[in-house]
Amino acid sequence: MIGAPRSRVRFDQRILLLALTAGLPAALVALILLWTGQQPPKVQWTLTVFIVGVWAGCSFSVRHRVVLPLQTLSNLLAALRESDFSIRARGASGREAVGDDPLAAVMLEVNVLATTLHDQRLGALEASALLRTVMVEIDVAVFTFDGGQRLRLVNRAGERLLGQPADQLLDRTSDELGLCDCLEGTTPRIEDVAFPGGSGRWEVRRTTFRQEGRPHQLLVLADVSRPLRDEERQAWQRLIRVIGHEINNSLAPIKSIAGSLESMLVRDALPDDWSDDMRRGLAVIAARSDSLSRFTTAYARLAKLPAPRLDTVAVAALVRRAAGVETRLGVRIDAGPDLTVRADPDQLEQLLINLLQNAVDAALETGGGVAVGWTRDGRAFDLWIDDEGAGLPSVSNLFVPFFTTKPGGSGIGLVLSRQIAEAHGGALTLENRTDGPGCRAHLRLPL
Repeated sequence: MIGAPRSRVRFDQRILLLALTAGLPAALVALILLWTGQQPPKVQWTLTVFIVGVWAGCSFSVRHRVVLPLQTLSNLLAALRESDFSIRARGASGREAVGDDPLAAVMLEVNVLATTLHDQRLGALEASALLRTVMVEIDVAVFTFDGGQRLRLVNRAGERLLGQPADQLLDRTSDELGLCDCLEGTTPRIEDVAFPGGSGRWEVRRTTFRQEGRPHQLLVLADVSRPLRDEERQAWQRLIRVIGHEINNSLAPIKSIAGSLESMLVRDALPDDWSDDMRRGLAVIAARSDSLSRFTTAYARLAKLPAPRLDTVAVAALVRRAAGVETRLGVRIDAGPDLTVRADPDQLEQLLINLLQNAVDAALETGGGVAVGWTRDGRAFDLWIDDEGAGLPSVSNLFVPFFTTKPGGSGIGLVLSRQIAEAHGGALTLENRTDGPGCRAHLRLPL
């Protein structure tokens, strides 16, 4: 081992021996000259005692001056090892005061190390206290398992979930706690699980970490039953409000006209133009029934969008096919790089057709044009469709189902397009252009 002693003689003893050896020649020479001279015996013995005393005193002084700083340094390091950062070495207050003194430089570095460790220790304690407080207060069950799937840590929400205090849960296996299935399978996921402290739908998240060099698993269980129920209830309320509004808009005139026709037919004498009134009333009833049929068809189309069947799609060919469908106005294609994406070609083409149709509708109102282009941004594919129409008066209701500003519109084109984009892991946005009049539809998909 580096720095290990080569003999059983202690370091301080070796220093003393070295100091005695260094002064031995001078002491011998002085004693020889003293005892070979013509000095009286009393003087010779007095000087001999003086020489030997000075020689031994200097040797022990050297030993003390070398060993004492090392003992001080050892005490400082021992205090640091025991996490006592309050002890400091004297004579090492700053680098200017230290100068070229190597011993003072060592003591200064030890003091700086103690200060650094003290700050780090304090920060670690504060972070640990904050983590414990957060784990106790959050309404999410947190569990930590070691490599043998034994529970090592649980917070208060986890105790409530399992219906037992922490001292009865720790060191038990995941199988005994009923959490074995949560430590397997995909993550994150939503799963219906029943626990002693509650049942419902839970979001299961799991990750791994190392503590003291050993692998551990962190399991987080969040109850999503109530948020999902709230979202589901709000979705039903919005849907019923929209469907009820549309149905009432169709049934009210049908009922009114049917009542008018019935009252006309029960008269004793029919008016001369009764057949014209009958044809007009039946035409209105047929038109409103057809509108209601289109509405229900559009809703079924929106609700039954299948999962995308991914295939390799060439972007340039796809854009040209979609632009070729629109015959009312020539669409300018600003060709980008040669790219391919993993997507459902039918759904992606329908998305582009919807966007191009909206752009052409807007451009025809003002006599403007439509352009489409694409580019690559890292691991993403960006496509935009620009029109020179009047722009968007508001973007807040663009993606609300069945909301439309066009006469005879179904209000599902943009909603369906956004669903297709999100099903492919992408995003669809619409915004007014800043470089001119009109609107820009921006589609972003991962490559």
